[in-house]
Amino acid sequence: MIASQGGKPRVVAQTGMKAKPFLKWVGGKGQLLSQFENYFPHALRTGRIQTYCEPFLGGGAVFFHVAQHYAIERAYLSDINPDLILTYRVVQKRPQDLLECLQEYQHLYDNTPVEERHTLFLAIREQFNAERCTVDYQTISENGVSRAAQLIFLNKTCFNGLYRTNARGEFNVPFGKYPSPTICDTSTICAASQLLQRAEISQGTYDNCWDKVDTNTFVYFDPPYRPLNQTSRFTTYTGNEFGEQDQIRLAEFFGQLDRQRGGKLMLSNSDPKNTDPNDAFFETHFAGHTIHRVSANRAVNCKGEKRGTIHEIVVTNYAYEPQTLAFDF
Repeated sequence: MIASQGGKPRVVAQTGMKAKPFLKWVGGKGQLLSQFENYFPHALRTGRIQTYCEPFLGGGAVFFHVAQHYAIERAYLSDINPDLILTYRVVQKRPQDLLECLQEYQHLYDNTPVEERHTLFLAIREQFNAERCTVDYQTISENGVSRAAQLIFLNKTCFNGLYRTNARGEFNVPFGKYPSPTICDTSTICAASQLLQRAEISQGTYDNCWDKVDTNTFVYFDPPYRPLNQTSRFTTYTGNEFGEQDQIRLAEFFGQLDRQRGGKLMLSNSDPKNTDPNDAFFETHFAGHTIHRVSANRAVNCKGEKRGTIHEIVVTNYAYEPQTLAFDF
């Protein structure tokens, strides 16, 4: 909620509020949490896991779930996307300032005539792109707070919450035409900020997690998915291509981390057998590890008639140990 202090709005965190992702993110894992519970390591359930690590953070649904339901003491969260990481750090360190900016954006959007909202969206998108080379991503400055607010505004008002950039690094997702998006979600930002206090948040590639992992660490990898077919070949991640060789290198890193650091490792990806029963990519490159399959409501390609329930894979370096837990997902 927002209270007043000397005439200036002040964030008051709401106790008991469940933390959840504050961004829409393509491929988010919220719908899979109830299935993922079956594949979390036994050491997490028994309290022996003290550290959680997520090197492809995205919307953070798995972090928010694990941090609220298990006794982890610290988390290391990272992503290659500098604007995403800046936004997480602003939510963590300066939620009040961020909410003040978001309130202004909410008021501006709500009071802009419907026929003029597209123009408003394009103006803020243009500003976001024009300022990208002047942002100090290392400190949480006023400039950083403003940019985080811009990203959240664009995320809530663009098409499907996509994050996509062109060859010049410019955000180029079109307007989403939503009649009443929640741009300033005070309770969600406050709850997320509280939970993020136990996290170290950094920008970088997934292999930067190496030194954070030991035998009491649970690492969850959620990379850009390997395409199921030619029409679903969206593998660009913040302007960087994440192709077949990148998938292979990630599999090799997974194996090295398993052998040399001893953490509990879990990775999700697309299941190629949805479209090609003979595709043994993951069986080949994750040989010696356990591959599970879960059901997900995803789109096989961009055509609406191709949407429906498909399988995704979950790879672990530990054995399947079923559990029965009741969580409010």
